[in-house]
Amino acid sequence: MKTLSLLFLAFLLSTAASTQTVGTCKIFPPNNPWNVRVDSLPVHWNSDKYVASVGATTHFHPDFGSDPSYGIPWVAVNGSQAFVPLVIDSINGFPGQSDPGPMPIPPNAPIEGGGVGDAHVLVVDTSNHHLYELYQGVKDTNDNGWAATSSAIFALDSNNYRPDSWTSCDAAGLPIFPGLVRLDECKAGEIKHALRFTV
Repeated sequence: MKTLSLLFLAFLLSTAASTQTVGTCKIFPPNNPWNVRVDSLPVHWNSDKYVASVGATTHFHPDFGSDPSYGIPWVAVNGSQAFVPLVIDSINGFPGQSDPGPMPIPPNAPIEGGGVGDAHVLVVDTSNHHLYELYQGVKDTNDNGWAATSSAIFALDSNNYRPDSWTSCDAAGLPIFPGLVRLDECKAGEIKHALRFTV
């Protein structure tokens, strides 16, 4: 898995902490770091080095763009979605740090970049309150399940984290989905959580 330096920038516009949702499914508790205000917190002690590493004159470029195929897609499912087998690549993958299947990934789940590059697959199970993420996800040609280089499951009603030093589908041990900008948020005119971007 390629190494990424990940920074998280909080644009929290509401006056109080609140939890983002997909339908009625909360995306982590209100006190989760993805959902809390950070504008009054002290600057991290190593912030100057982080900024220097990225480039102090580099402009923030979220790449939202007008190309509808750009970005990381996701799909929401409910409790009726069948769980299917998942195979983690034991040669080039991270089976020891991946969460095993089966997972409720539909056969038509969108794959980032059409399956090229990181090929993330993100599934929000709104009935069981779980987030399923794949890195380099590939649909089985016989429709029997999925394969990936890495996988991660996050309980959306909990602040439990992955074990220390474990990777995730973004190489930082963190979930991808809660940091994405979603259309429903844009239409509502308010983003109430930290944003994910890579440098």
